[in-house]
Amino acid sequence: MPEEPLVLGIETSCDETGVGIVRGHTLLADALASSVDEHARFGGVVPEVASRAHLEAMVPTIRRALSDAGVTLHDVDAIAVTAGPGLAGALLVGVAGAKGLALAAEKPIYGVNHLAAHVAVDTLEHGPITEPAIALLVSGGHSSLLRVDDLTKGVEPMGATIDDAAGEAFDKVARLLGMPFPGGPVIDRAAREGVATIGFPRGLTATRDFAEHRFNFSFSGLKTAVARWVESREAAGEPLPINDVAASFQEAVCDVLTMKALDACRYTGINTLIIGGGVAANSRLRAMAEERAAKHGITVRVPRPKLCTDNGAMVAALGSHLVAAGAPPSRMDFPADSALGVGTIAV
Repeated sequence: MPEEPLVLGIETSCDETGVGIVRGHTLLADALASSVDEHARFGGVVPEVASRAHLEAMVPTIRRALSDAGVTLHDVDAIAVTAGPGLAGALLVGVAGAKGLALAAEKPIYGVNHLAAHVAVDTLEHGPITEPAIALLVSGGHSSLLRVDDLTKGVEPMGATIDDAAGEAFDKVARLLGMPFPGGPVIDRAAREGVATIGFPRGLTATRDFAEHRFNFSFSGLKTAVARWVESREAAGEPLPINDVAASFQEAVCDVLTMKALDACRYTGINTLIIGGGVAANSRLRAMAEERAAKHGITVRVPRPKLCTDNGAMVAALGSHLVAAGAPPSRMDFPADSALGVGTIAV
């Protein structure tokens, strides 16, 4: 039996320089260099700062991953890199670096889709994906529902955000409450000390939205509702129960995400739900999805929190999936595409 492919993956779509090394479904190394502290004082990711940070971190992070895995570049069977979507400048750093490595080591290269990689990373936690599956991808830039029939050939978009993604809403509400960036982890922690007693709205869940937006998401109205509630308390000179606001906001987001994801499972008759992306690390989302899915006989697969956020392991996992399936490598002149559609697995 031939040995499973050894793949090095590079991720630079936003503010994380990630390099992962995977053999088949086994994670050998997951090296990460984050520039989040450099962005925190601006309250969000600054593209130019992110690109420069990737340039500085790329070579040391690759060396660390190879050392952690106990392999050399020449041992690798293929190189995978995020080709999109993401920040244009940040993607260019990763794509250019990966092409240089591939040329120098004479290795095939795969330019892969960042969103599909968030689905593939679950194989490192739970083994091969039972296809078909429904994938809920929730991060700072994306809130999407996908039907996954064959991850090597493409996925079918079922719904997406029409305004703010879930992660964006977490960041904006955190800023509103005087919390640091990124907002997801701090709201999660604050919510554990609060009670979800405030009835914030659930976007696109009304009967009138069913026909057009059954599987779409909207969190802009929720963000505005939180802002107005806070303003009314402050105007009345009343104390602001920050933990209760955090818990109530988080409950609204998780309610909508799980409601629509499980509706997609029931609609398609698919009993496997994969949740990925940075927001998938949220403790309330994980618990609510498990609890609700169990009532409908649906299996929920969520990778451990470290694999939910952007990382090189997920890119390597998707690359390994493609190599094992005999997918042709990318041409060396493939572009970095900041708007790469989720239907394109590899460019």
